[in-house]
Amino acid sequence: MRILGISAWYHDAAAALVVDGEIAGAAHEERFTRKKHDPSFPTEAARWCLDDAGLSLGDLDAVVFYDKPFLTFDRLLETWHATAPWGLRQFLRSVPVWLKEKLAARKQLRDALLGLDRGPLPAGGVHFAEHHLSHAASAFYPSPFDDAAILTLDGVGEWATASLGHGTGREIRFLRELRFPHSLGLLYSAFTQFLGFRVNSGEYKLMGLAPYGDPDGERVARYEALIREHVVTLGPDGAVYLHPRWFRYMTGLQMINPQAWTTLFGFPPRDPEEEIEPHHADLALAIQRVTEDAVLRLARTAQELTGARNLCMAGGVALNCVANGKLLRSGIFDQIWIQPAAGDAGGALGAALALYHLGHEQPRKPAGPGDRMRHSLLGPSFSDAEIARAVETVGAVGRRLGSIEAAAREAAVRIAGGEIGGWFQGALEWGPRALGSRSIVADPRDPQMQRRLNLKIKFREGFRPFAPVVLEEATSDWFDRDTPSPYMLFTSGVRDSHRTGETAPQDAGWREQLAVPRSEIPAVTHVDGSARLQTVAADHPTFRALLEAFRDETGCPVLINTSFNVRGEPIVHTPEDAYRCFMRTDMDFLVMGDHLFVKADQPARDADAPYGPEAMD
Repeated sequence: MRILGISAWYHDAAAALVVDGEIAGAAHEERFTRKKHDPSFPTEAARWCLDDAGLSLGDLDAVVFYDKPFLTFDRLLETWHATAPWGLRQFLRSVPVWLKEKLAARKQLRDALLGLDRGPLPAGGVHFAEHHLSHAASAFYPSPFDDAAILTLDGVGEWATASLGHGTGREIRFLRELRFPHSLGLLYSAFTQFLGFRVNSGEYKLMGLAPYGDPDGERVARYEALIREHVVTLGPDGAVYLHPRWFRYMTGLQMINPQAWTTLFGFPPRDPEEEIEPHHADLALAIQRVTEDAVLRLARTAQELTGARNLCMAGGVALNCVANGKLLRSGIFDQIWIQPAAGDAGGALGAALALYHLGHEQPRKPAGPGDRMRHSLLGPSFSDAEIARAVETVGAVGRRLGSIEAAAREAAVRIAGGEIGGWFQGALEWGPRALGSRSIVADPRDPQMQRRLNLKIKFREGFRPFAPVVLEEATSDWFDRDTPSPYMLFTSGVRDSHRTGETAPQDAGWREQLAVPRSEIPAVTHVDGSARLQTVAADHPTFRALLEAFRDETGCPVLINTSFNVRGEPIVHTPEDAYRCFMRTDMDFLVMGDHLFVKADQPARDADAPYGPEAMD
């Protein structure tokens, strides 16, 4: 049975192909179009899924969409009616679009599918799955568990903003649901906007800013008390109640009431280009603490309702790796598995799996020793011959090293010498994290490396942390964790044996805090001593070869792993994308397959060509 899942028309459009319950391929549309968070119909991603499997549309049994637009429209109508006349502007702006496009979703889907030019529509037709069922299915079915509680958390999907469920075998049963307008995801997004970051893409920046807050400071405690007293009420079961006077997402085009927030917290909304001050970091820490409290309460409720010892998670809030780390350490569940593409893109996969297992009542196959995600390396790959043709087209100058092992050794020597490299291997990652196929790699022992990467490579905010990747068997030697973390979805502390014990002065700004080397791997140790960890086992051989070579060269089994892109650009997809990004940054070398490209050897660029962050606009 062959089912194509689609997510589109909100953000992070994607396509995923499921064949007999197994994931045949999955890809984000943004990686093809080069438009960050591209919401349009995933034409290129769907074409690739079909072409890679050698299928036409007619070979499919069905296509399924990750959402039910009519239920979403029902929510919008009820919200506009309940808040009239204050929502009139939004109503007049949105209703024509819904009447013209959204309510004709079935026709839109059929037309878009026929536009793929891949034959007639499947005989099984086009189906629609509820949004949180798509999230739940994306978390439970690929997981290694036959019995698990399921927790989904996001901004909103149709009416639901959170759901608690129980997965057993092929069945998913929902037990509780939190409904709009009360939403943990929308609460976090509101603070994202107030602190000067973009909603639906800047939430991870808020999470990264929070550790710069003073954990023992009076201001953090005061902000947290204000949030709990005025902005949100948390129920003992984890339910959130948002007090409407502080928000505008129901009636306007903003998340918050800025005047009310200014009065409450004592400072105005931060302009995106404004300097980050200690009070911004303190407020970020306060809302992070409230979020973590809500997640822990919800998890306890899920465990009590299901009796399960395992937990699966999805939805955008499930990408909050700090909350995930605290949930894991709480011991509420023995094991936690999170869908690597936890956001809306993952809904494409979940919708296809839900239709297969629930709609067609097909059983799950045993997962074997791990999960069913194939390290989330589910997208396009390129052969050495394709790489060679691509680099010839762009005029790159490189040399073949004969094997991945030789390329890894060369890269390791260069990294140990202070160089920064691009690492382009195998299938493209599914989800927002680079996991060793489209990565930028560097030495975590260099105390200046975090600053160099942010300033000269990523062109992004200087406070942003970088993640370590470690050989799995060395994990517990370097971090407070003794279980695998292959998808970079949990934070762990750096072990005391590798910490320096140095701290920054109280109420220091983020720059002063960054200047303090807190461990032997300062470039991946956040200011609170934590790290967003990825572990690499023997079944990820290409990336493991690089880590082993670096360990052999330096004695350190840890590297910096950050996504191969710059600010405002999706992760690179093709060899041409990788070379272009390499040449427009201060990366020193690039490895694609066993091809090595050294920056100093490359031909001079056009002097009029943009360089730096403006090159990616």
